[in-house]
Amino acid sequence: QVQFVESGGGLVQPGGSLRLSCAASGSSSSIYAMGWYRQAPGKRRELVAHITSGGWSTYADSVKGRFTISRENAKNTVYLQMNSLRPADPAVYYCNIDRWGTGVGSWGQGTQVTVSS
Repeated sequence: QVQFVESGGGLVQPGGSLRLSCAASGSSSSIYAMGWYRQAPGKRRELVAHITSGGWSTYADSVKGRFTISRENAKNTVYLQMNSLRPADPAVYYCNIDRWGTGVGSWGQGTQVTVSS
């Protein structure tokens, strides 16, 4: 079973950038479509970016033009470059195998993103 470890979160000022990483272990993740999700306090977990095994990506409207998902299959790693961060972006960010907008693998611990001046 594939397991995921997210990293790269932190505190950033509005307008700043962060790059999140998701390392997969236990099995190769390269054959799967992957997603980055986020969950803010009191809210449901939502998909913000999706990438197919071939590298085709889609985004939630709230992050389109600001976030970029990418993958490096040789390293079993998926990335999320987040630019122009806004006060609405803070959440715990997770990665998972994505199937029709739902994470279907095991959830990792996530990585906290905080946006504050």
